[in-house]
Amino acid sequence: MARKAKQKISYVLPLPDSAGGHRLGVNGLAVDRNQSILYSGGRDGVICAWDLNLDLQNDVLPDYDEKLPAPPATALRQQIQAHTHWINDIALAQSNQALLSASSDITIKLWRPAATDRQPPQPIGFHSDYVKTLAVPSQNSDWIASGGLDRKIYTWDLNGGGQKLCIDASEDESSSLAAREKGSVYALGATNNVLASGGPESTVRVWDARSGKRITKLVGHTDNIRDVLISEDGSKIMTASSDRTVKVWSTGAGRCMYTLTMHDASVWSLFSENPDLSVFYSGDKSGMIAKTDTRDVNELDEGLSVAVAQEHDGVQKVVAAGDCIWAATSRPSINRWRDVNTEDAEIEVPESYKMKRASVATTQARYPSPPSRHESQPAANGSLKRKIPLQHNLRLSNAAYFPTPASADGEPRRGSLAEGKVEPSSPTSPEIQIGQPVRALPDFAIEGQNGLIKHIVLNDRIRVLTLDTAGEVLMWDLLKCVPIKSFGKRDIEDVQLEVSTTATVASWCTVDTRIGSVTVILEENTCFDAEMYADELDFDEDIEFRDDQRINLGKWVLRYLFSNLITEEIKRDEAHRKQLMSSKEQQKLQRENAPTSIQLPQAPTDGWQPSGPSSATTLKAGNGTAKPQTPGFNIGMATPAINNSPAQPAATSNPRSSTADDGGPLEKRTSRQSGSHSRPSTDRNSDYFSSSRATNSEATTPGGTSKQPSTPGENGDEATTPSGDAAQKDTPSKAGLFGKKFRMGMSFSGMKTMAKPSTNDSTKDKPTVVEEKDESQSDSQSSKTSNSREVQENLQGTVQKIRFGYEDSLQAQIQNQQAYENGLPVAAPTNIDLPSAITPSLPAETPVLKPPPNTTILIQEDRPEAGGVADLFEGTVSSLGEQCDQLERSAPMWLAEVLLRNQVPFKDIV
Repeated sequence: MARKAKQKISYVLPLPDSAGGHRLGVNGLAVDRNQSILYSGGRDGVICAWDLNLDLQNDVLPDYDEKLPAPPATALRQQIQAHTHWINDIALAQSNQALLSASSDITIKLWRPAATDRQPPQPIGFHSDYVKTLAVPSQNSDWIASGGLDRKIYTWDLNGGGQKLCIDASEDESSSLAAREKGSVYALGATNNVLASGGPESTVRVWDARSGKRITKLVGHTDNIRDVLISEDGSKIMTASSDRTVKVWSTGAGRCMYTLTMHDASVWSLFSENPDLSVFYSGDKSGMIAKTDTRDVNELDEGLSVAVAQEHDGVQKVVAAGDCIWAATSRPSINRWRDVNTEDAEIEVPESYKMKRASVATTQARYPSPPSRHESQPAANGSLKRKIPLQHNLRLSNAAYFPTPASADGEPRRGSLAEGKVEPSSPTSPEIQIGQPVRALPDFAIEGQNGLIKHIVLNDRIRVLTLDTAGEVLMWDLLKCVPIKSFGKRDIEDVQLEVSTTATVASWCTVDTRIGSVTVILEENTCFDAEMYADELDFDEDIEFRDDQRINLGKWVLRYLFSNLITEEIKRDEAHRKQLMSSKEQQKLQRENAPTSIQLPQAPTDGWQPSGPSSATTLKAGNGTAKPQTPGFNIGMATPAINNSPAQPAATSNPRSSTADDGGPLEKRTSRQSGSHSRPSTDRNSDYFSSSRATNSEATTPGGTSKQPSTPGENGDEATTPSGDAAQKDTPSKAGLFGKKFRMGMSFSGMKTMAKPSTNDSTKDKPTVVEEKDESQSDSQSSKTSNSREVQENLQGTVQKIRFGYEDSLQAQIQNQQAYENGLPVAAPTNIDLPSAITPSLPAETPVLKPPPNTTILIQEDRPEAGGVADLFEGTVSSLGEQCDQLERSAPMWLAEVLLRNQVPFKDIV
């Protein structure tokens, strides 16, 4: 049987200055033009939605030197903790109604931010390693593609259908083992028919999006492929690589058409909304953002490439809409830059420069000869062409036209170009620096927050030191979930030496700060290992404890993180017990109308003749597996059984029940049946049907006994007893059809035996049949109820076990009351009561804690095959009561036992 995956509990301590925005670097961006919303996904696992307050439908771009009005401010619209690890990519789909996110927590999640139900992001798929990239074929598609470090490409149904296709990107018979190990998917592009992927192996693989079969393999890059774009018709593929080039491929020809070298650093991001990719944006490791326009040219490298902006860090993602560009970097802030209009534009060439090409000359669409001072060149539509100064332009490729000093015999030195300079041709010619950004400063900055980047757990295991992005050191209390002291901008190791104590406590939790906050992880095997003396702890209120009282740290913090859940479960438990008591009163009224005596048939059946034991129709044991042949015994077979319950009286053990196969009981029944066929209703001590029946697991045949059966020889002697004599013999040694039953019920020990549940595992969870039915109906009900006793391994399973205990306790009390009313020697019953079985720890054991209401609670499940964990539940301390139903399905049973029954799980000794 497959081993059940381990579940763990995590809680995230809220930051004191959480005003909104990212706490760590931003990896993903997506723009909704229609609603003017920017979505961002960061390394803190957070997705933010920003109101841009811009008209993104207007595509009129400003000239490079145009005076721009004051920009409108961007405001935070919505923020959600979508993942528990870095978000590596996000994408919009289904007409911008669905936002997809890929994370290092191995999940792909779908969030509908405009939905009225306000549901958090829901997982639609899993990888077995970090998910690095997403690709949306079109806004009308019902699927998306994802790629990850597990060397797999998946397509997922956006309507909840799960996985549609799986492609193993490393499955190539011609590849070496080293190449297969490098098959991780870092970049992915998609159309409705074609997928293109790239990664560390420097090869672009093209796949059929329907069948998953490889179409072709494109070789030419020399380093990791970081981004992929595909034209709308699938005929052109554009790739960015860490080898500092952007390549354009023809899928039909299966080869590289152009290699663009406008960047001097690894190219990390590409963006284009043009169907044919004729205008695209690129960002590199040095922070350069370039815009390349190849419209209306015969050769791609005759296009225009402009340095638009320069970031301080590498550009992880670049997007553009309207007249703005947004760039994501390793910083938590997002800069907005004004775009540059490159339509019908050309380089403004100084008079001292001339055009130079390193290969055979062709059409020079974007690079005219330097005009005279009084001359201007008309555009095709009759207007003047836009001029962009040379220093803002980038050389598109090594073979492209680019201005050089007029007196130079060749091109400027490559080293000079790499440094962004063109050497002057004479002492009088001005020095020009190539690649200066058009925009010196961003148009607007969306500010982030300070996130935590380092932590140290102190010896007492309840305090943690953290260092944030601003260099400030904070001390946190893991039990109270709040920061307790700030040390300012200091070295965290120096602070550790100052505050460390000699106290040592066992490790009971794991702490990390990978999402910019303090996350505490609790696991079943370790979270109850640490205890501290009460007088060593700091309490907000004066509480008296025993001198040697110890407090379990794991139980303590869990008790109050889930306090709202416990309160909700107590309310539900009270309502359930009231409902049971109400149904008990109804059953009692029905029972009081039962007949006081039952007439047995005058003529016995063949199975009850003295020769009955040898008959093929001999009655089998009344254990619910065979139907009795004697009319009138069905009621006895359906008499309610007694199961284990919290309020059940102590019972003695009855090792084994008599069966027809034992020989003795059937023969005794034969002699009893031949006597009188009815008994006075006043003879309560001998009335079988006014007494209670034993549990199903100890059921005996009608007239049988619950003691160990006698030998067949002894039973044979009693089988020949005349019926008249048998009617007079009502001694324990010679009981008749009803005598055995009543002898079992006549003594107090017999009643305890009836109340004792069976120790047989196969029958201990058998249900109680409350209503009197024929046995065929009873068997059906028994099977159904028996299945319901199979509880689930979660919080709901613990609740089920508690409720089963209530039912059994109530049944036992009712039967004891009925036995007392029938004159049986049992203890006088008290009022029927069902005390609550939910017993959380009291403040004397776990003093009251008040964690912040916005403390995030996570329930996660280990995925060993994936090397990570998957999130099953996410909520906050304040919302757990409202999310009770969801928690019952997600929370592990060990957590439920601690919260509801105050029982710490048993730990195996290794």
